[in-house]
Amino acid sequence: MAAPDFIAHDKADTVGVIVVETVKAGNRISGWIMENDKTIRVETLDDIPIGHKVALKDIKAGDTIIKYGHDIGKAVADIPKGGHVHVHNVKTKRW
Repeated sequence: MAAPDFIAHDKADTVGVIVVETVKAGNRISGWIMENDKTIRVETLDDIPIGHKVALKDIKAGDTIIKYGHDIGKAVADIPKGGHVHVHNVKTKRW
């Protein structure tokens, strides 16, 4: 198996974390879901820097974002599958 482009811990995660430096819009990237040792593929819609997140499904504004099995905030805009998920479209629920 080739090294993954992104990692998600839980099969319920809505985002995966990019672990390579070369993700460009239009790439077909592969990711490892650790919980069930499954590989999935996503076509990216944006360039996504290492350490940032990719949407693993369509996310609607107001939806909870799940990363590594935990609620990390809510979407403040619709994010299509394969889209870049970061501070421009996700905010904390704390305030």
